[in-house]
Amino acid sequence: MTLPQKVKLVEVGARDGLQNETQIVPADIKVSLIDRLAAAGVTAIEAGAFVDPKRVPQMADTAEVLAGLSRRPGVRYPVLVPNERGMARALAAGAEEVAVFAAASESFSRHNINCSIDESLGRFAPVMETAAANAVPVRGYVSCVLGCPYEGEIAPERVAEVAERLVDIGCYEVSLGDTIGVGTPGKARAMVEAVAAQVPLAQLSVHFHDTYGQALANIHACLEFGIATVDSSVAGLGGCPYAPGATGNVASEDVLYLLDGLGIETGVDLAKLAAAGRFISQHLGRPPASKVALALASAVKSGSGSD
Repeated sequence: MTLPQKVKLVEVGARDGLQNETQIVPADIKVSLIDRLAAAGVTAIEAGAFVDPKRVPQMADTAEVLAGLSRRPGVRYPVLVPNERGMARALAAGAEEVAVFAAASESFSRHNINCSIDESLGRFAPVMETAAANAVPVRGYVSCVLGCPYEGEIAPERVAEVAERLVDIGCYEVSLGDTIGVGTPGKARAMVEAVAAQVPLAQLSVHFHDTYGQALANIHACLEFGIATVDSSVAGLGGCPYAPGATGNVASEDVLYLLDGLGIETGVDLAKLAAAGRFISQHLGRPPASKVALALASAVKSGSGSD
């Protein structure tokens, strides 16, 4: 299959990326990061999560973040909601899109959200009903699609089943997450093929962590199969607090450089995206994990490039 002409980037750095940081990032810094990402041309940006603040304290100020955003026309700012209570809080804060999480691993589901896969999907029923009543789109996520820290390798058929169930209850799109970053291109493509047999390809996104340095290769393999939506995290922020050993998400700058090199349209400006990554990295007191961001910064310092 030929590569897609256009790819939608879903930026997860401000939520999935920052949630694993022990250093609490103030709401105004999160707002500034999200606004910079939108100015770079990103049209889907995770803005936060209405989860238990005791479990994920980094997301306790999501309502404040939503209130502070300079919302751009055509840009979506989804927030994660784990249950009916989270949905109510999201609506009260003015959220216009939400996301729900399930897992392809029973063990991970119990460690992450303290319930089985079936129970988690049951919890989403009132969320979906409320979303439909308020015309709020819902995105679905499936964790551990290529491996679990507790169970090891996950069968593609299990991933397909969970993805199909998320679509059946009303999710317009399902993101397939390699939460611990163990996937390789062949296994990633086989997994996507299995899911695409149950869910239309146009409703699928991929979400890779770069634990073993395979994320870009995995993305390319999925692009060749026809995937046209990719999750990524600016500056390579992230990991998962309930997945021991998982390192950061694939860096948005690196994904964009790959897509630009393939001639695939995204509408995102690499220099502005890299600047957003430097902004949050400077606040965190460390360099970006993105190789492209580091290369661009080096080129600027040497006078061989421009910012």
